[in-house]
Amino acid sequence: MRLLFGLLAATALTACTQATVNSTEITEPVKAAVVPAAITSNASASTWYNTGASDIAAANAAMASINTKRGSAKNIILFVGDGMGVSTVSAARIRDGQIKGGQGEENQLSFDKFPFTGLSKTYNVDAQTPDSAGTMTAMMTGVKTNIGVIGISRPETRNDCAAAKAVEIPSALQHAELMGKMTGIISTARITHATPAATYAHSANRGWEDISDMPKAAIEAGCIDIAAQFVNLPDRLKAADASYDDIGIDVAFGGGRRHFLPKDAAFNSSDADSDIEGDRTDGRDLTKEWVEKTGGQYVMDQAGFDTITTTPVLGLFSESHMRYDSDRSKDNRGEPSLAQMTAKAIDLLDDNENGFFLMVEAGRIDHGHHAGNAYNALQDTISLSEAVDAARQATSDKDTLIIVTADHSHVMTFAGYPKRGNPILGPVVGVGKDTPNLADDGKPYTTLSYANGRGFGDLGDSTDADALYDVDINAGRQLTLDVDTTKPGFRQEALVPLNSETHGGEDVAIYASGPGAHLVSGVHEQNVIFHIMNHAGGLTGE
Repeated sequence: MRLLFGLLAATALTACTQATVNSTEITEPVKAAVVPAAITSNASASTWYNTGASDIAAANAAMASINTKRGSAKNIILFVGDGMGVSTVSAARIRDGQIKGGQGEENQLSFDKFPFTGLSKTYNVDAQTPDSAGTMTAMMTGVKTNIGVIGISRPETRNDCAAAKAVEIPSALQHAELMGKMTGIISTARITHATPAATYAHSANRGWEDISDMPKAAIEAGCIDIAAQFVNLPDRLKAADASYDDIGIDVAFGGGRRHFLPKDAAFNSSDADSDIEGDRTDGRDLTKEWVEKTGGQYVMDQAGFDTITTTPVLGLFSESHMRYDSDRSKDNRGEPSLAQMTAKAIDLLDDNENGFFLMVEAGRIDHGHHAGNAYNALQDTISLSEAVDAARQATSDKDTLIIVTADHSHVMTFAGYPKRGNPILGPVVGVGKDTPNLADDGKPYTTLSYANGRGFGDLGDSTDADALYDVDINAGRQLTLDVDTTKPGFRQEALVPLNSETHGGEDVAIYASGPGAHLVSGVHEQNVIFHIMNHAGGLTGE
């Protein structure tokens, strides 16, 4: 199987590799460009012109220094902004710049500065607009599959336990484990949720996060819930390769305690949100089982996180998903930020001579959009940018491939004709104006809105986007001039009334730095991301 994946990767990347130009072969001196007087005599024009020239020089330098050889990346870090489409990145970039006191448009997020960028086609085998299970399976295994399934290759096996067990595909993280790398997963969602689950699990239904979620037939057929698969990963890897002798994932940070704990109030954590925190109906306490199996440390709050100095470690910081970044301060036991979790994970993983594989998901970008709340979607995108910056500070481009991408987009639009520097969350104010533009219906309209979803809602200073589900669906034109649309609790207008805003189907961006980063250039099927990581890290051998 490892040989097969090596051949697939080699085939997929031959064209890209052959197209690479070694700039050191260019021996003719480059003549200096003649700059028109209309530019040199204008300070603003000179700034734009010189900045553009500098970008080209930096791109040439990056191309000249990139390591294109297979296996040249000791470490691989994959960042996934769940639902982070191009419009989300653009709006978050401006929002971040405006928070910092600038106009916003000139700002750069950390991954905007990466030397190589491409596009990823996100559709699933059976769906024009995808979900996170099928998309993350593509990125982690190199094979596209159906909506709603995790780590299985035959699309028609959704909900078919026996058939799915026969077509499980190893993930990039599993390959990394088998070649002796340390591994980690981080998510602000539940670690049994679709995106993180695709790094270690195989399931005919993404919803089978614990045994209580599974139908009786699937249990009787021998299928294992996703949380239990996290705990028994070492046994599954040992079954695949008898020489494997390790403890599985070395660092795991995220939410989702409920899927690891019995449905018994006696097992509640000190910050449980529900009267009975756990969901498991088999009586198993998987946090205890994991500690006994690995000898590792289990933590569930900021104080516990701050004590971590060794691996293995499992941090489950919330009953369900972790809080939105703007809402973290309200957690009574404290939650680490995505940047803190990323920095800690790299510090714990980078002592291994074989390197490491780390997946980091900003899972709540997606949830902010589903709630129709751009404020939190943008803030969690900024949080991802900070985590990427922490990773770059802690690693070297010489031996670490970092990829930043999204599993899919959302239907948030960025429109109107707002003037430069207009608050990205505000109503459209046109060039040369001081008051909001009015549409033909006499009402103001915001730069950001949604094509579908719950529509207008206003909870003022509330920082929890999920609370907006308690506000009735109110699609169509509802905005008035007395509403502060920049508040955390504002829900943008939507055209089509739906219980929850949907994913978008357009391409998403791929950003990369480090060995093999040049391979992201171009427009790719999403499964090629696995093959880029495989080429850079030699995950499946020669």
